[in-house]
Amino acid sequence: MSYLDRINKPNDIKAIEPEALPVLADEIREFLVNKVSVTGGHLASNLGTVELTMALHLCMDFPKDRLIFDVGHQCYTHKILTGRKDGFDNLRMLGGMSGFPKTSESDCDAFETGHSSTSISAAMGFMKAREVNGTNEKICAIIGDGSMTGGMFYEAINQISQFKSSLVIVLNDNEMSISKNVGSMSRALTRLRVGESYNDLKSNVESAIINIPDVGMKMAKGIKKSKDTIRNFFIPGLFVEELGVTYVGPVDGHNIEELKRTLKQAFRLNRPIIVHVKTVKGKGYGFAEQHPTYFHGVGPFDIKTGKAVGKKTVPTYTDAFAKNLVRIGDENEKVVALTAAMSRGTGVHSFKKKYPDRTIDVGIAEEHGVTLAAGMAKQGLIPVVAIYSSFLQRAYDQILHDVCLQNLHVIFAIDRSGIVPGDGETHQGIYDTAYLSDMPNLTIISPMNEKEMGQAMDFALRNDGPVAIKYCKGDVYRGFSKLDAPFEKGKSAILANGKAEDGVTVIAVGNMVETSAKLCELLKEKLSIDPTLINARFLKPMDKELFIKAGKESKLLIVVEEAVEAGSFGNEIAGLLFKEHVYTDLLHFCIEKEILSNGSVAQLRDLVGLTPEKMFERVKEELK
Repeated sequence: MSYLDRINKPNDIKAIEPEALPVLADEIREFLVNKVSVTGGHLASNLGTVELTMALHLCMDFPKDRLIFDVGHQCYTHKILTGRKDGFDNLRMLGGMSGFPKTSESDCDAFETGHSSTSISAAMGFMKAREVNGTNEKICAIIGDGSMTGGMFYEAINQISQFKSSLVIVLNDNEMSISKNVGSMSRALTRLRVGESYNDLKSNVESAIINIPDVGMKMAKGIKKSKDTIRNFFIPGLFVEELGVTYVGPVDGHNIEELKRTLKQAFRLNRPIIVHVKTVKGKGYGFAEQHPTYFHGVGPFDIKTGKAVGKKTVPTYTDAFAKNLVRIGDENEKVVALTAAMSRGTGVHSFKKKYPDRTIDVGIAEEHGVTLAAGMAKQGLIPVVAIYSSFLQRAYDQILHDVCLQNLHVIFAIDRSGIVPGDGETHQGIYDTAYLSDMPNLTIISPMNEKEMGQAMDFALRNDGPVAIKYCKGDVYRGFSKLDAPFEKGKSAILANGKAEDGVTVIAVGNMVETSAKLCELLKEKLSIDPTLINARFLKPMDKELFIKAGKESKLLIVVEEAVEAGSFGNEIAGLLFKEHVYTDLLHFCIEKEILSNGSVAQLRDLVGLTPEKMFERVKEELK
């Protein structure tokens, strides 16, 4: 029997012999590589936190104690140690185990997370509740060094001195967020990592002074007051103790005994403490150690080669954006690119390779990135802000206040708009139409294919005000690529003129053009109905003239989009027709569920009725 076989419920790790713990760590890593190679998932971050999570479980009691993960994608070992090994066969699948903390899965998951820099704020909330409730549970927050580039970290640390009870903050330092860390905090942590030179010097100096006959102890006490000055000379940037937080470290994040000893002492302290732990992202699997960014979030792969299984050669919408970003950068030297710790995921790395001086990675600081872009635009540059849909929503106020109200020429490239596979509720891009559509002066475009991506980028380059281009994760649609309809502001494109007597018009948004075209084929094939198909293109301003005309001439108007219903494009069309006293039947295909969990895109579309087949059945019933 392996040691991992003995882990079946919370706290089972405490029965494992201390000398066997490194073997258990190896078994957990092998288990993770084997499982994630089949399902996909966040591999590198989890391989790097195996011993750290084990040490925390040796020091804490679950589910009584509260372990709060920042971001949460590094929680796989925690799930193993709390009796959820079997769930890895369906990791990130529809109805399967989440790749993030999920309170509905287990009482051992304290708080649901998916975005960064939130853990300390949440943990402080747990601290206050413990104080009010009169309980005594241990509370620990794990935050990565990448998350320290986010503003919420500083907001929480600024207030933490007001809390006088125990809180252990583990700084998991692997020099990475999704991409490599940037900024002054990263440089400060680099100096902290070599802080052993200070620790060794301090220890040697103190020993030498104490051993001086007669006066040694007095001298040691005398220089104790200047210890902080010496430390700050050798370790610049160690500001957290000035804010009321004790600092310990760096600690070897792969030495279980050292971790356990340090954490036990930290939990005894009746005030907040940061334990700085140094880990290696991807540890134990060579390909992940060499390429931690690639293996941060990875699809199924071959363990022996590290290469993706069944990878397609069809370009993605991200590829199309990346190519066009470089192209407009070639055409206009005022174009600059910004990203938030995800240059490869957004495609900005191609631009960065050619124009490093015109590329800025702001770290996990979306709010800062948007206002930084506003300042650039105010001075005549043309910033392209490339951020995933679910992360851009963190900068709602900055988009509204700093960009749109001033009508500044900022281009938002919104990747992962629509349904996002695998990562569950926190990463879905189904809310962006709602949170962007009321922004003043903002033009919103949803291109249907690679050609329209280029046209959208050209339009955004020459437009005077802010432009948002939103597109999904996945392969670009190849249909209608030869269509030569003018690309004009606020104008949609008629892709196919149906039979007027059939009276059915379909208006599709972005990647839903492909699905809608298949719906039209089914209507022709099975019901002999030839619909008109319209590509919306511009969600704001919308093509009011065309939609009013379509409403008047159609018995059934169908709107198809991959977005939540509240604040949707379909609702805008319904409102427009109502104002114009156009009363026709309107069938709106969208995401009526306000929360989507994990699953593949195909599974989730089927769940919400956004497949051609399910849409056809509803249309057929409506026509009856």
